[in-house]
Parts: sequence; C-alpha cells; structure tokens
Amino acid sequence: MQPCIAGWGHTKFGALKDQGLEELIQAAAREALDHAGVAPGDVDGVWLGHFNSGLVPDGFPSSLVLGLDDALRFTPATRCENACASGSAAIWSALNAIRAGEARIALVVGAEKMTDLDTAGVTKALSGASYQKEEAGVSFPQIFARIAGQYFQSYGDQSRTLARIAVKNHANAMANPLAHMQKVVTQDFCNTISEKNPMIAAPLRMTDCSLITDGAAALVIVAPELAGSFPRAVTFRAAAQVNDVLPMSRRDMTELTGPRVAFERAFDQAGVGLGDIGFAEVHDCFTIAELMIYEAMGLTPKGQGARAVAEGTVMKGGRMPVNLSGGLKAKGHPVGATGVSMHVMAARQVTGTADEMQAERADLGMVFNMGGSGVANYCSILEAVK
Repeated sequence: MQPCIAGWGHTKFGALKDQGLEELIQAAAREALDHAGVAPGDVDGVWLGHFNSGLVPDGFPSSLVLGLDDALRFTPATRCENACASGSAAIWSALNAIRAGEARIALVVGAEKMTDLDTAGVTKALSGASYQKEEAGVSFPQIFARIAGQYFQSYGDQSRTLARIAVKNHANAMANPLAHMQKVVTQDFCNTISEKNPMIAAPLRMTDCSLITDGAAALVIVAPELAGSFPRAVTFRAAAQVNDVLPMSRRDMTELTGPRVAFERAFDQAGVGLGDIGFAEVHDCFTIAELMIYEAMGLTPKGQGARAVAEGTVMKGGRMPVNLSGGLKAKGHPVGATGVSMHVMAARQVTGTADEMQAERADLGMVFNMGGSGVANYCSILEAVK
C-alpha cells in the first residue's frame, strides 16, 4: 500500500480581504491536523505549495505554518513551486519523503493570496509560467485562446460546448459551500458576449476563465504502516507526474499530450482503466482546458470532447462526473492551493463525506492538476482504505 491521506482541511475560497497568507496557511493546517487527530509535534515535515513567492508581501512563506504551534518549531519546511500545479508538487514531495523513510507523518499545505494584486498584476505574475524566450508578454488567457483557436480551426467552433462546461461547473459549485462563486449561470449568458461577459482573449469569454481567488487547503499524509491507526485513510493507487517541454512551438497544441501521458501512466500504476473511475477533479483553468482534458483521459477520441458534454457523461449523475466541486471555474483557483484542494475534494468523495457534492459511484476517484500550458502534469487515483 502507498502513503495515505489521514486528514484534511480547507478554507473558504474567495476574495478573503480580512485574511492574509499566514492566516490562511495556519487555518487549513490546523483543520487538517485536528481532522487527522495528529499532534503538531508528531509532524516530521511540512511541504507548502505556493506560486506567487516574491510577488506578495509574504515572499518566503515555507515556515509560516510553524507559527501555528510551538511544537512545530524546527520542523523541516519546504516551499514547492511548479506553476499552477504547485500544490500537487508539494504532495508529491511529501509522498517521496515518506517512501524514502525520511518522514512518517507529513503536513502538506497549498495556499495563495491573489486578490492583494489587481487583475493586471495577477495576469503578469502568472505569465511567468510560460516560455519567456518565445511567449514573454503573452497572458495565460491569450495562451489558452491560442490553444482554443487551433482546436477550433481543426475541429470546428466549440463556443457553445465551452459555455455548457461553464454552466455545469457553476451548477456543481452550488453544492459546495467552500466555493468562491455560488451563482447559477445560463447557457445563453455564457455563450453571449456582453458587458457582464466580455471577450477576454478571443475566442475565450470571461465565463471561460477561472477565478482570481484567495484560499488554502491542507492534507495530513502518513506512512502506510500507520494507516490503521487513523479513523480514515485514503491511499494513492497511483501518483504520476509527467513534464512536457516548455515551448508551445515544440508541441501539437490541438491536444494536451503531457496530460494524456500522465493519465496513461496513472492507469498503468493503479492497474485500472478509465471505466473503473467514478469521478474526476480536473484542471479547468479555462473551459477549453477541461474540454481537451476529456480527450486526454480517454473519454472521447481526439477532437470529439464535446460528446462528453452533449451525452451527459461528465455531468452530475453521468457515467464520469467531472468537477463536482465546481472546479477552478467556480470553486476558484488560488494557484498554490489548487492541487491540494482537488485532493481534499476527492478524498471526501471516496470516503463518502462529500455531502451534497457526493458522487453516485466513488470507489475510485481521479485528480488531474496541470501547470502551465500542459507542461507540469500530475494525475492521482485515490481509494479509501476499507
């Protein structure tokens, strides 16, 4: 058996003006430790997923969690960064430390305080996750607009399908009290350019873009031999990381090749196929990303991702519901927290504690977290230990 998640914490996501990065980190960490029943002094190491280091006042945040309790002082703490997959990078680092025998109980926190910057500042900060020799000055909405443009050119205009994905994820977020935006949107609203839904980077409208969000999430991960000592344990049937080359010019951007390889490796590690998976939390930084992730995971052939929406496959109650939490689109995307948040949501599903978000079939759940334009790719398959 692999290392197991024994507890978790998750702050509300949103524009949290009254909470700083330190408060968010410590709130999520405290909840996770309490949920697992772990004393702070028993933690062997801390891993923090955080993207915006140097661009926010708390530019050296790895030890901020230690202020939670005096017993955490002198515990090794490391900040992990891998663009929008920084949270998963922190999880993978903790998993590797446990497997290597360097830790038995790990605390992983993902956190980001984004709303202290204006939209232009956030856009500039995130643009650093692209290939600067060729893509400098191009925002991530523009990068994914290029991807959408190439996809549309090859497979036809998918604007209505992108609107349906946005509608789906906003509807799902209504069942998630931790989501940033709990607001129903209509197909007509999402598919119409208007003052409230402007074109951000053609063909992507505002409703095709994820939110600028503050928030934190945390996991307690323990060595497999300790799992029986906890009231709950969620094991990693698979934990695959795949990095692709950074320049978009070297990749076929009508598909997400790195994500496809990550899914394939995860299925191979777990010894399962897509049909065994009951639900997925995936990286919908933009609606076009979610559409192309359907194809990368094998739900449809290349160029036919719209079928997964039209046939109801990815809807709540469908054969493979995607982003029951609301996804990045409506739950929010506090960059460093996102990968950890996805694992919290999936762990709740497989333990049957997802409340109104609960999937009908949740024995095996899948998480896919992506950094950059399909560059840093993390796929895990989770299962509750019976």
